[in-house]
Amino acid sequence: MTAQAWAPQAPARACIPPGVYTPQWDTRLLTRALSREDIGSATEVLDLGTGSGALAVQAARLGARVTAVDISRLAVLTARFNALLAGQRVRCRRGDLTAAVPGRSYDLVVSNPPYVPSPATALPHRGLARAWDAGRDGRVFIDRICSEAPAVLNPGGALLLVHSSLCDTQATLRRLADVGLRAVVTDRATVPHGPVLRSRHRWLLQQGLLEDGENHEELVVVRAERA
Repeated sequence: MTAQAWAPQAPARACIPPGVYTPQWDTRLLTRALSREDIGSATEVLDLGTGSGALAVQAARLGARVTAVDISRLAVLTARFNALLAGQRVRCRRGDLTAAVPGRSYDLVVSNPPYVPSPATALPHRGLARAWDAGRDGRVFIDRICSEAPAVLNPGGALLLVHSSLCDTQATLRRLADVGLRAVVTDRATVPHGPVLRSRHRWLLQQGLLEDGENHEELVVVRAERA
């Protein structure tokens, strides 16, 4: 799929204040994957890194019982407000990924985590960069989600995870296999680089993550299922 086939759109009547991630190509690709899941009124869904709550609200519209988590206080408030605006019930919790839901398990976990490689030696603790910066290889949060997913998935449950191929899709598949999940890439889309990647183009070239003249990236959705 190419970017020309579809374009990112914020949910109708959503509030996206400064400092909260606005739904982008990755949000829409993951929403498409979510729409194919067998979701009913008894389905428990966990949205890790909910941001504006776009995915959580969509899961609730499909009938699921949804818990949305983010480490940003503003994001949690935004997700709660957008759920109310959409007339959907979403439980919103502030916390660090699965640590926010101790002892809980879910039928479906969805996540659009920070995954952009960054030249910074430390992760940001505030500001919008916290929504995309993910260490020098872009895998800080991806690897944590892969490792933590089995503990929060019910038997037969699944993880839907979106990220850029810049972060090494094969590494994600291997890590998920190592923790006992059956993982495959279900969705792909080639999209133009946004402002963040464009601003880091020279550094990404130096790291060997881009080739000269490359101005598009491939987004992937990985689906991993617990037996």
